[in-house]
Amino acid sequence: MHLRRKHMKPRIIKVLGLTLIIAFSATAIRAQTLTTNRPKPLTELQQPEKRALMPKTDQNHTIEKLVTELQRYNHAYRQGTPLISDSEYDNLVEELRGLDPENPFLHQVEPETFSGRQEVRHPQAMLSTEKAYTQAALARFIERAEKSAAENNLPAPRFRVTPKLDGLAARDDGQVFATRGNGASGYEISSAFAKGVVPLNGRGQGLGEIVISNTYFAEHLAAHFEHPRNLVVGIINSDTLNPYAEKALQAGAVQFVPYRQLPAWQGSGAQLLNNLATIKAEPAEQTDYPLDGLVAEVDSPELQKILGATDHHYRWQIAIKSKGETAVSRVIDITWQVGRTGSITPVLEIEPVNISGATIRRVTAHNAGLVREQKLGIGAAIEIIRSGEVIPKLEKVITPAAVVSLPEVCPGCSSHLEWSNDFLKCRNPHCPAQLEQQLRHWFKTLGTADWFGLKTVARLVENGYDNLEKIYAMREKDFTALAFGPQQSLNLTQALNLSRSKEVEDWRFLAAFGIPSLGRGDSRRLLARFSLKQLVNGIAPAELAAIPGFAQLTADNISQGLAQNRDLIRHLLDLGFNLTPTPRLTAESLSSHPLADKGIVFTGKMVKGSREAMEDEARQLGARVQTAVSRKTDYLVCGENVGATKSEKARQLGVAVISEAEYRKILQNHRMADTLNQ
Repeated sequence: MHLRRKHMKPRIIKVLGLTLIIAFSATAIRAQTLTTNRPKPLTELQQPEKRALMPKTDQNHTIEKLVTELQRYNHAYRQGTPLISDSEYDNLVEELRGLDPENPFLHQVEPETFSGRQEVRHPQAMLSTEKAYTQAALARFIERAEKSAAENNLPAPRFRVTPKLDGLAARDDGQVFATRGNGASGYEISSAFAKGVVPLNGRGQGLGEIVISNTYFAEHLAAHFEHPRNLVVGIINSDTLNPYAEKALQAGAVQFVPYRQLPAWQGSGAQLLNNLATIKAEPAEQTDYPLDGLVAEVDSPELQKILGATDHHYRWQIAIKSKGETAVSRVIDITWQVGRTGSITPVLEIEPVNISGATIRRVTAHNAGLVREQKLGIGAAIEIIRSGEVIPKLEKVITPAAVVSLPEVCPGCSSHLEWSNDFLKCRNPHCPAQLEQQLRHWFKTLGTADWFGLKTVARLVENGYDNLEKIYAMREKDFTALAFGPQQSLNLTQALNLSRSKEVEDWRFLAAFGIPSLGRGDSRRLLARFSLKQLVNGIAPAELAAIPGFAQLTADNISQGLAQNRDLIRHLLDLGFNLTPTPRLTAESLSSHPLADKGIVFTGKMVKGSREAMEDEARQLGARVQTAVSRKTDYLVCGENVGATKSEKARQLGVAVISEAEYRKILQNHRMADTLNQ
């Protein structure tokens, strides 16, 4: 059973964790309300080696405080609102173990609760998993198993190693679908299947986890959520789904994956230790799910029974995890960014620190709620970890800031800020910082006008050119009047002309307006059914909701956004943009062709033509071209050099895996049939 605490993940709306800022994409203005204070040294309570020297009364107080903190952190984590990282939590657990090895907290399963759900008892306890962060710890686990086998005249044990999923643990017996709960009893969540959670290879396969595929998450959700598990908890824990959750469910990307369906390595203890590095590298290639290490377990049911369990974990199973490289730094300032939707994002400027060869100077704190909860501010000492990832993350706050200041007014326009969940929001539609980001989104998405970078757009907005109507009316002399050089003024003028004359897809044009819930993919799908003129003239939410994959909330957002942007869209259309229309799906194409309404994923390098051309052709034939394999996929078309991940997942889901030649044969046979029928 892969039941354990996982990496720090933010909840569905409250995005927690810190990530490296590669390049600023929002207006950065320092908050003037922050005060400077001198960095402080670590306290004795934060230095474990000194705790052993504490008087007994102080040590008891520390133990009580640790348990209280752990209980609070665990409750928040189980509710999908983690306050600290997984590694920091594990460190606190080990700290408690060193102070009080017999503390009851260490010998129970960390409980979870789902309000309003029926509690059901598990036929067999769903326990946590012991962790091994070092090869020495894994070797001790193997040695214990081998010793027990020898003492009981059993053959030397073999071990089964599987990927450690990073989702929400659950049990499905075909009738009851329940969370882990406190290990002895959990909460009935069969309604998840009605919402759209897909049971991989059917129901009744025992223990597993609810996860979202990595491919789908990277394509559709990574810009909105820190981690897939974040969305999973929200789907299970809420009766009202947001548009992102609805789309993921409709795409079949949210799945219950039984542990028995996972690829497994098997071998002796010596083989496991000698080949650990290779074994660790394989799961990412074999699965398309979020992972959190490996789980190794004794393969013999007889030896499992002999080894038994504690109240907390099974002794025949261990989680193999890796601690990444960490570094400690201090916050020297905070800069607040304004996004195009009005969210105010804090960026921590830290003393430069090197992690895995990269010098880190800035990390984002994502939202004001995190700053408030974690007491982040000037002088705060923080630890950053980089666990085989490009982007470092906050590991823990070592020393909170003495003063934590949050802005009361927008740094871009001085409007009063309002709280929306954990975010501070600027509601001023004329906020210059928001306008800058909206303009940047337009030029970036359209992709046909260079030269309009952040500094250029900022200067335009500052001088009153704060919308697309004004910018597209500018001439070379207007740019020169704003102190742009002669050559740059010429370049900007030519770029605007080029963006109108250069051919661009109509779906890209529509997506560039930044209408809520209407990204590139959905813009393409809309324009395959309605003309741009139809959409601009007004379309009812019910018509949008009738399109497969468009949930009601999504339809409402898009319909409202189109109405709000109607005048702007019409104005830009009148400027003569050279738009390539999306091929329309006719009733005939949706019913007569063998690929009509079939979900198709193209992968690998194609021999005859490009993958993009094949995707466009499939769309014209009425197919639903997808980027990730799911239960709603009918064909996985494979070219050359295809990785094992998509193929394996397709086979697990019963999706037909065909070659490029087989796919083209389907097209050829249909053309021949059409010819014979004429």
